[in-house]
Amino acid sequence: MSDNKNAGDRIEVLCFTDPLCCWSAALQPHLEKLKNEFPGNIHIRYCMSAMIADWNTYNDPLFSVQKPIQMGPVWMEARHTTGADINDHIWVSDPPSSSFPACLAVKTAEIQSSQAADRMLFALREAVMKKGLNIAKESVISAVAEELAALMPGEFDLERFKREYNQSECRNLLRQDLKEVKLHQVGRFPTLIVRKKGYQSVMLTGYRPYETLVSAFEYLKE
Repeated sequence: MSDNKNAGDRIEVLCFTDPLCCWSAALQPHLEKLKNEFPGNIHIRYCMSAMIADWNTYNDPLFSVQKPIQMGPVWMEARHTTGADINDHIWVSDPPSSSFPACLAVKTAEIQSSQAADRMLFALREAVMKKGLNIAKESVISAVAEELAALMPGEFDLERFKREYNQSECRNLLRQDLKEVKLHQVGRFPTLIVRKKGYQSVMLTGYRPYETLVSAFEYLKE
């Protein structure tokens, strides 16, 4: 298969997500599995939603969540529904005050490379979902960045990350993501927009079982 054909066959997936979204965490293994199902032809770009600015303004009417203690049962439901490794105790022991710090960390890593941004997103998600660490705290973000630097020697510069975190460039990148969220009128996370040249775009909102995702992608395989 030629490179040109590969380029034409490429499936673009825009994933609206957030490091504190439990349903996104449950969906992540399915997305990785899909990349194996469509080897070399699927590209996923993650768009940060910063869904929890603070608890004074956050309101999720679908799950009746207005304060941190109410988020625990949602994570518990996500764990039971999907089988994902999600620890809901953080919403009692040390509830994150906002998802903005973690989203800024992802965008700061993105200044170095898209791969670094993806790895930062996954590492932050693992830190909060599995390890019960409060990723709204800069000390936790710094520790996650240190671990990432050890895993990506020569690819992720820790000192550069520390210098650029929460500075103008990463904040502007996050603003661009938030503009995309608004442009596409995305109100629930995760949301996927799937595109392929010559086909109509498909929007998938919320967590979906792997089999459902495969069905949605099946018509793009030809």
